[in-house]
Amino acid sequence: MMDSSEFDDVAEPGRNSQTRQDQAYEGLRSLLLSGSIEPDTRLTEADLTRMFNVSRSTMRAVLVRLAQEGFVTSEVNRGVRTRSFTVEEALDILEARETLESALAGKAAERATDEEIDALRRILDEMVDCKARGDQAAYSQCNRRFHQQVKEAAHQQTLARAYDTLLYPLVMRQYRNLSARHPRGGSLEEHQAILMAIVTRNPDAAVAAMRHHVASARRALLLQTRESTVETNQETT
Repeated sequence: MMDSSEFDDVAEPGRNSQTRQDQAYEGLRSLLLSGSIEPDTRLTEADLTRMFNVSRSTMRAVLVRLAQEGFVTSEVNRGVRTRSFTVEEALDILEARETLESALAGKAAERATDEEIDALRRILDEMVDCKARGDQAAYSQCNRRFHQQVKEAAHQQTLARAYDTLLYPLVMRQYRNLSARHPRGGSLEEHQAILMAIVTRNPDAAVAAMRHHVASARRALLLQTRESTVETNQETT
């Protein structure tokens, strides 16, 4: 008997079918970016069609799009899997993020509205509270909102589109040292420096503050990688 899910979208052709595909794409993309799925995890069409209530043909189109954008990989005999990164790929992505996000911070210092600056202040106040009560998950959410707000406050669509193509949340999910202190020492103060530069309308200071902040994450990855390499060498000698 043929799986009825093959016909799920037949009665909804054209625009509505495309909308369901877009919704499934956005839903799966958000799930991948959330870091809730381990790197190199196999994704099955059957599970995904049930999760997003779409046909298999729709989900195949979604997976093709995500593969083209680098969120997943598709290989013969291995199926579709969540993306994993070599150290070199991870460093390239983090370096690109450093360049793009520092430029966005500079533009935010020039173009942010008073309402957008107030939003950044509120997020930072939440980060202070989260750190004080030791709520790591909430701090991470606030951190993502802060960076998103800086991007929006820049009002620079070309930079924003390039930034949105980066897969750094997946890189951080793969390489973050879960035993390390979180939030990282200095993280809150770095965000405060970024906000101060934007508040004072100082683009050069905003660029420098954001570059320092993002570079700190990149340096932490390098340090972790070096430590892992040393440990591996010691185990094999």
